[in-house]
Amino acid sequence: MKTSMEALGLALAVASISAPSQAAEGMWMPQQLPLIAKALKDEGLALEPARLSQLTEFPMAAIVSLGGCSASFVSPQGLVVTNHHCAYGSIQFNSTPQRDLIKNGFLAASPVAELPAAPGARVYVTEAVQDVTARVLDAATSRLSGKQRVDAIERNEKRIVAECELDAGHRCNVARFYGGLQFQLIKRLEIRDVRLAYAPPSGVGKFGGDTDNWMWPRHTGDYTFYRAYVGADGKPADFSPANKPYEPKHFLRLASTPLKEGDFVMVAGYPGRTDRHRLPSEMDFAFNWQLPSNRKAIGEWLAIVQRETQGRKEAEIRVASEVAGRNNVFKNLQGKLESYAGSDMLTRKQALLDELKAWIAADAQRRQSYQSDVLKAEQLLKQRDAIAKREFLLTYATPRLLGTARQLYRIAIENAKPDADRKAGYQARDQRGLRQALETLDRRYDEQVDKALAQHFLSQYLNLPVAEQNSAFLAALGLQRGMDGAALRTRLDALYASSKLADGAERKAWLERDAAAFKSSQDGFIAAAVALHPDDETRESRDKELGGQIQQAYANYMAALIAFKASKGETVYPDANGTLRISFGKVAGRSPGADGSDWTAFTTLRGISAKHTGSGDFDAPVAQLAAIQARQFDRYAADELGSVPVNFLAKLDITGGNSGSAILNKNAELVGLAFDSSLDAVINDWDFDLKRSRTIGVDLRYLLWQMKVVDHADALLKEMKAP
Repeated sequence: MKTSMEALGLALAVASISAPSQAAEGMWMPQQLPLIAKALKDEGLALEPARLSQLTEFPMAAIVSLGGCSASFVSPQGLVVTNHHCAYGSIQFNSTPQRDLIKNGFLAASPVAELPAAPGARVYVTEAVQDVTARVLDAATSRLSGKQRVDAIERNEKRIVAECELDAGHRCNVARFYGGLQFQLIKRLEIRDVRLAYAPPSGVGKFGGDTDNWMWPRHTGDYTFYRAYVGADGKPADFSPANKPYEPKHFLRLASTPLKEGDFVMVAGYPGRTDRHRLPSEMDFAFNWQLPSNRKAIGEWLAIVQRETQGRKEAEIRVASEVAGRNNVFKNLQGKLESYAGSDMLTRKQALLDELKAWIAADAQRRQSYQSDVLKAEQLLKQRDAIAKREFLLTYATPRLLGTARQLYRIAIENAKPDADRKAGYQARDQRGLRQALETLDRRYDEQVDKALAQHFLSQYLNLPVAEQNSAFLAALGLQRGMDGAALRTRLDALYASSKLADGAERKAWLERDAAAFKSSQDGFIAAAVALHPDDETRESRDKELGGQIQQAYANYMAALIAFKASKGETVYPDANGTLRISFGKVAGRSPGADGSDWTAFTTLRGISAKHTGSGDFDAPVAQLAAIQARQFDRYAADELGSVPVNFLAKLDITGGNSGSAILNKNAELVGLAFDSSLDAVINDWDFDLKRSRTIGVDLRYLLWQMKVVDHADALLKEMKAP
């Protein structure tokens, strides 16, 4: 069997001599870019590709993560630009019916007036990446399997992370690549004081709403500005009025040359997850059960929330960020399922696996190295999928306060252990984040909504066959199979009435209590969490045992795939996993587009006026419409368009997590922000297709025009040295 390092060495050797199969395909790790230098230069990059691999130098040092979205520094005073929808949780958290920042937007008159972002908001600056595969999968760990292997990997990762975080103010994590074939230590500066500096009104930042989401033509000003703050000593600190703006070593410069169709562009950010290397059985399960089931459940969730918040403005604001997120996922799933239906994706995926198996079978050494694990991976994944199917509804049927109670009880149990022995996610390094996550419930929980959701999904769960139900879950909540709606409602009313966890002070108090206090509690959800804990542990051990076997087999499957592709002179880039990546391509329209019409590369302000209805998803601000009508374009109009460009299309490879990513020109100057793709391109997570793949970006010129002409954000423009 080849070692993980041998397989990766082979992959990198091939990368140095083979270009990407399609120029716009690939979410490349920065350290890989010198290996594909020719492809980058051929597409039009003016910088030396090696510069893009230097994480502490320009431009990569300016690219940051928000822990789910991407962003960039754009001034020496810690100003950060990202998407409006990435900052939506902070806009929502600071909104009330009396001060609706979602609708009206926000512009701080000065840095002193900037608002604290939602609890837990972070700006992460990647400073170093180090291969730690040999330390995670040391000789002793490599000999283990199942749960023992998972536990050993976790111990090794925690040890590596603890060493890294001796450098105060940093957050470190070990990321997995190629299905656990390679492990890298990612070291990031963790900026904890994040503030909202400027957000346009929803009629700009969300113009088009769910109607236009994933669609083209698009006219959305999807941008917002945060500012990062640190303590007086320049090091990360919790919020304090005495803190000062962070001074990044590097920040992006705004492009002075107008962006045009055919120009080279690249996107730098933190894509969340792709599934291009998945096995055929995984694709079959995803598209024929998992994704349709999730789409159905999310659709029901959205309908219930809309019904329960009708006429209740406070409740509507409380759930706004979660509703926005679920609407986005709902439409994304729709796009994936529509693209998959009638396609040959599964056939091609199976043909590739068959070709791989034949290649392995043709050589004795390859048979010995790979054959058993490729077959084993398929079998193990089917077991995992069966469990996921059986427990699917539990995710939706669990009341939110029960989830909170389970987490609080787990914190109490883990806190009784030495820190090094605690489960990852519950160590001392995690306490601040856990507290802040619990704080967000103060502005994001509505009992009426939560109870209605629990009633709906529990009704479905209680009517499943006995074999598909968790008896421990039913017993802990005092539920019975087949319980009718009235009886279920009565039981839920009693549970919610018996709990004080909706109160922020009560949740905070439970963080300080030991396990014995939980066991003696009369709080309905706390008592249920205690009763459920043995079953939670049993299922966790089951999942670890299976997960350890999968990790071992799947990593070797990926080693086989890398070696097979190398034999054909092809490069295998890793699936996205939330780490820093670069994609590159060109600004380009599409002919025909998904709707059958030709898609031009740019939209303009004319489209805003044409779409405006004055209500719902198409309610542009009055001041903006007046400026458009008066043709107050300032210096931001494009002569060839006769107006200010709003959004543009580019052949760039992105996915979720890339939202807010900087789109840079050939000189690494900021020309826009990635925020979406076309609906038929979301399938790229599984199956990349250059013909349909288009990233939608907000054009820098529209952003600057709105800031200057409409919102008069003059101080921020001066700070960024806007052209």
